[in-house]
Amino acid sequence: MNLKEIQQIAIAAAYHAGKILYSHYGHLKNIQKKGVIDLVTEADVASEKMIKKIIQNRFPDHGFIAEESGRSNSESSHKWIIDPLDGTTNYAHQIPIFAVSIAFAEADQPLVGVVFNPISQELFTAVKGQGAMCNGRLIEVSKTNQFSDSILVTGFPYNLHDIIDPLIKRFARCLESAQAVRRLGAASIDLCYIASGKFDGFWEQNLKPWDTAAGMLIAQEAGAQITNFSNNPYHYEMPEIVASNGFIHNDLINRLTI
Repeated sequence: MNLKEIQQIAIAAAYHAGKILYSHYGHLKNIQKKGVIDLVTEADVASEKMIKKIIQNRFPDHGFIAEESGRSNSESSHKWIIDPLDGTTNYAHQIPIFAVSIAFAEADQPLVGVVFNPISQELFTAVKGQGAMCNGRLIEVSKTNQFSDSILVTGFPYNLHDIIDPLIKRFARCLESAQAVRRLGAASIDLCYIASGKFDGFWEQNLKPWDTAAGMLIAQEAGAQITNFSNNPYHYEMPEIVASNGFIHNDLINRLTI
């Protein structure tokens, strides 16, 4: 496969989807709650349809793992993993931290990743083995090597009830020993901010493939270490992820082990 062409198509799809999200975003204010939910759903679905249309025009036989439409052409070894709107709650409340996330995988290994925030205009991209970029400039993870100096980021799943106790315990253990912990509400952006050195470590559980497939490649290409909570190699089909600059990884894993 021509990965440069794949990347260009992914970027084009992300930009077009981002325009859709941006156009709906401006109409969310002063709408009743039910109307906001409907408008967000409309934006989410329209974004995904646009992404799939652009990709299918060039690669009609490729498979998809997408948040809205699920899995299709699963037998194909070439798959696109799509989150048309990562950070839905932020978007609904006009918090400008959300993104379009698109990954291309061959034999279930991500080879191209694109994450685009249409508000900040941050475009994060990576091709396997070629490094990671933000708006065309190479990025790399931070060099923070003391856990007490680290800035961490995490996320909380929608279905909290079954995991609330271990979730709070992990959060507390990190909060008491790191410099600070943040919660942005969009895993793709969390991973890209690990990649660009804004954050030093990230963990989250109950994730789906479209939450992490693009961001994990971008982070890895920027030098991040990525595992599951057991410190084994991470795959986007796994529900839990730990990503860091590498220096603090074992310390972070230790605090997540309960």
